[in-house]
Amino acid sequence: MPTDPVCGMFVPDTSNLKLTKDGRDYFFCSTDCLNKFKSPEEQVRAIRWKLTIAWLFSVPVLALTYIPGIALKSWILLGLTLPVQFYSGIGFYRGAYESIRNRMGNMDILISLGTLTAFFYSLVVTLEPGLISQSSTYYDASAFIITLILTGNFIETITKKSAGDAASKLLELIPGTAHKVVGSEILEVPSDSISEGDTVLVKPGEILAADGVVLEGSADVDTSTITGEQEPVFAKEGSRVISGTKNLNGTIKVLVLKSGGNSTIRKIYDMLQTATSGRARIQRIADVFSLYFVPIVLVSASISAALWAYFISVGQTGQWDIPVLAFVSVVVIACPCAIGLAAPITMLISSTYSYENGLIVKNTGALDRISRVTRVIFDKTGTLTRTLPEVSEVRSSIGRDQLISIAGSLEKNSNHPIALSIVKYAIDAGISLSNASDVKETPGMGIRGTVAGKSAEIVKSTGSLKSAVEVLLEGQNIGDISFRYVVREESELLIRELKERGIKTTIVTGDKESEAHRIYEMLSLDSYHSECLPDQKAEIVRKYQEEGDFVVFVGDGINDTVAMETADAAIAVPEASDVAKEAGDVILAKNDIMLVLSAIDLSRQTIRKVKQNIFWAIGYNSALIPIAGGALVPLFGLQIYSVLPILSALAMGMSSTSVVLNSLLLRGTLRKRVFNWVNMGTTV
Repeated sequence: MPTDPVCGMFVPDTSNLKLTKDGRDYFFCSTDCLNKFKSPEEQVRAIRWKLTIAWLFSVPVLALTYIPGIALKSWILLGLTLPVQFYSGIGFYRGAYESIRNRMGNMDILISLGTLTAFFYSLVVTLEPGLISQSSTYYDASAFIITLILTGNFIETITKKSAGDAASKLLELIPGTAHKVVGSEILEVPSDSISEGDTVLVKPGEILAADGVVLEGSADVDTSTITGEQEPVFAKEGSRVISGTKNLNGTIKVLVLKSGGNSTIRKIYDMLQTATSGRARIQRIADVFSLYFVPIVLVSASISAALWAYFISVGQTGQWDIPVLAFVSVVVIACPCAIGLAAPITMLISSTYSYENGLIVKNTGALDRISRVTRVIFDKTGTLTRTLPEVSEVRSSIGRDQLISIAGSLEKNSNHPIALSIVKYAIDAGISLSNASDVKETPGMGIRGTVAGKSAEIVKSTGSLKSAVEVLLEGQNIGDISFRYVVREESELLIRELKERGIKTTIVTGDKESEAHRIYEMLSLDSYHSECLPDQKAEIVRKYQEEGDFVVFVGDGINDTVAMETADAAIAVPEASDVAKEAGDVILAKNDIMLVLSAIDLSRQTIRKVKQNIFWAIGYNSALIPIAGGALVPLFGLQIYSVLPILSALAMGMSSTSVVLNSLLLRGTLRKRVFNWVNMGTTV
């Protein structure tokens, strides 16, 4: 069953309170929740005005109630209560009506029943004073219940709005216009009209409106808004650039590859917007509780009222207001709004703060699984090691420089990591490269072409135990080049910290056994698997799961996606392919592998906070029901019911407020215990 993304209550998918946004359907328990989701700014203004009216009239109602000797006091109280009851409180009644029509229960039913019962009971006493002997009006209870609960709702709304500002600010990064290149002309057009295949001109100081590849020119690009990296990235012909980043100093022409909803900036926005819709396993407790709690409360309130009516009739005291007030108190004090808030508000704060520190949480439902991780499996290359290998050894029958010149001339036509490493080695060594012709690259096999009039080929070495390639000239082997992947400086610290948390570590790689074993020993991992194909990686994940492990897979390539989908949860690194990022539950926006540890600690702290909120709210509501029903009467007498409805509303409001405030404390916890690696920097 779908859940309301605002309050977290169950909603049937047959509900007519439905909103389709960015291709996704959202269902709501009430019009107020729909409006909060659709236009939070407008909703804040509406609640603020209703709250102003509520406090403006409720305070005089409360004061006049306890001042004796005022003529026509009941009629004055009635006049002051009407604006609160039927203007400030109208949203609760509308929500209750919609809930009943959809055959579901929510907090609006309880609030409406409690306040309307108190109001109409008081109205009867005002219109027919002699109908019920020794009876007082309870307009103060009716008005203040609405005022206090509305105050709690206002705090909740502005908290959510504040926490969601990071997502909205992302879209503000996109400029309103872009310079579209059409033939020899440059047209200024709306950014949202740019589509894949267009060419745009980006001038110094401008923000990129779409993802693409540089066709012409070069520039330093500030990517800090997306990756968090403060060092500008040099973009030249062939470089990939992403939306939301800033061109600092050059003019570049960019071929648009992704625009609109497919652009990086928009996808991150969507991830943040949907983050609170993820359902943590612990939240199911609250869902089930809320689903059955409303009818249980109504039955309890009715039983309490019936018992008090019986005692009043037997004792012949004539205090017929007591059963009414008992009903009102039980209904109001048991409102499950705090339970509905427990997980969504925590998830929202967690996902927003994590984004600000380099973690994009795509699926908050995965936080449950990540929090229970017992084994982290890493793809070796690009995660624990740097993306590009380095040349470790060159063996040649024609001399090192000549071999590297031939290999580099051929490989400079490729973007393969091995090719980039050879070219870098040649440049660093000052070895000149020539132009190759008839170049053809076969994925997984190698590359061939013509260099200086001779056929040359580079193929994967089959005889070496190391990562290596063979260089062939005119079909003859003239040498080979070996590689090794450099371990990231922070990988050793990451593995050590994971072990301190009782988490086992494994690498799986398509690389040679010797290279996998080298990394395994260097980092003191628990296990390793080498020369693995994509389906074998997934099988290894399944094997560990069958042994009882909760597995988090950290990967970056298309060949990792099957394993990432198989794992209990997946983390994609910044350089990951689009497919790998799609498979990831969490994406590292910064090039810092220590964020894997932060993702695990974030999950554990978030779920811990959700548990605190849920069990506090459930225990709080459940414990106060007997008090509302009359458990304190033996101590304070029946006169306690003159203030108990107001105290019930205050207690209910405090319950919701405590959940919100407890969730807000999560930011401090995350800063001190989770993202201290990011704030301190990492050195090993």
